[in-house]
Amino acid sequence: MRTRNLLLAASATVALAAAAPAAATAAPTVYAAASLNNAFPALDGAPKYNFAGSNTLQTQIERGAPADVFASASPTEAQALFNEGRCTRPVTFATNILVVVVPKANPAGVKSVYSLRGSGKRIAIGTAGVPIGNYTRLLLRRLHLSSILQTNTISQEKDVTSVLTKVALGSADAGFVYHTDALSTRGRTIEIRVPKWAQPAVRYQICAVKRPGADTAEAEAYIKKVVGGAGRTILKRYGFGLPPRG
Repeated sequence: MRTRNLLLAASATVALAAAAPAAATAAPTVYAAASLNNAFPALDGAPKYNFAGSNTLQTQIERGAPADVFASASPTEAQALFNEGRCTRPVTFATNILVVVVPKANPAGVKSVYSLRGSGKRIAIGTAGVPIGNYTRLLLRRLHLSSILQTNTISQEKDVTSVLTKVALGSADAGFVYHTDALSTRGRTIEIRVPKWAQPAVRYQICAVKRPGADTAEAEAYIKKVVGGAGRTILKRYGFGLPPRG
């Protein structure tokens, strides 16, 4: 009798286990460039996001931060992690362009990038090493405008969000950001385009982080979503350019 009861109890346990829904899979932790802070959550709100300058995120991952996915605003950071064996081969998933933004009131009367020549203006740029800072310096060299960094008051910011915030609050007369960032503050800032021929090639790359305990399956699923149709639709909606389908 006791054996029969034990068998019945075991059968009931198995039946309940079969009927119970599968446990939800944990979402990946995504470390991404600050300029993706609107597009990525719109694509998938489940992951835990950490947005910052790409170089800062690279350093954090090298020091063992619990990232599953890394998305950088330039190939430099993702490729460095790949070369170190810390992530899978990076894939380009978006492009962008640089623009100048000024406060809506535009007290300095900036009409074009060439209006920044001379002195007396407050200009916000990304610090050297962060992608927006490197891209800005390259852009200015191509325009033969590097001297504006010596003749004006320059504030160097840790990421593109900090540059944008400084301009939107009126703490800077102008700043160099991505087109996608300018779109996010439309109404508080004015976007000024720069010559197309001087634009650096801004390419975003994404990879799955290799570390003990990394959620590789969920990381790969997230990357597939970013580079797939859903990701391309969201990225385009937020103003990013798209690489050819490969």
